Amino acid sequence: MVNKNRPRSGMVVTCLIIIAAILYTRFLFDTGNNEPVHLPEGLNPIVAERTEQLIQQTNSKGIEILITDDFRSFEEQDQLYAKGRTVEGAIVTHAQGGESFHNFGLAIDFAIVTKTKDVSWDMEYDGNGNGESDWMEVVNIAKGLGFKWGGDWQHFKDYPHLQMDFGLSIRDLQNGKTPSESVLNASNP
Repeated sequence: MVNKNRPRSGMVVTCLIIIAAILYTRFLFDTGNNEPVHLPEGLNPIVAERTEQLIQQTNSKGIEILITDDFRSFEEQDQLYAKGRTVEGAIVTHAQGGESFHNFGLAIDFAIVTKTKDVSWDMEYDGNGNGESDWMEVVNIAKGLGFKWGGDWQHFKDYPHLQMDFGLSIRDLQNGKTPSESVLNASNP
């Protein structure tokens, strides 16, 4: 016999998860001064400018790239985080909403567009025929523009990922810090 007054365990778990998420978010974004943290709604202007420069400079070398992702909301980040965990698919990120530079408008992901107009993540592809991997040519150009490459990370390698952190950590960003005008001005090569 089913007790209709007893809540479903799935609903209880869902409610607990929602409450935990709210408390976690408040903890992450408590700046200590009761001022709300203002989150960006798009790419940082310097990151956007450097992304355009990256596209132009790679095109001049005969390499076409596609920016597959840039600014990502917390909700979008959580949806990606669910892949391979609570949703079918492979794990593509270890960062939940608020834990990625994408969430603060400071990161992009890219892929190579082949001569046949296919989108590729083949790091060995040499479409411009110069004997160098197009992928690594893109990475080197990006580094010259001030990006850091996820392929250089110690643990989880994120080969399509490029970010500009302006000397800030994720924790700094979660606490409401943003790149200052002086840092942004000094970033112009």
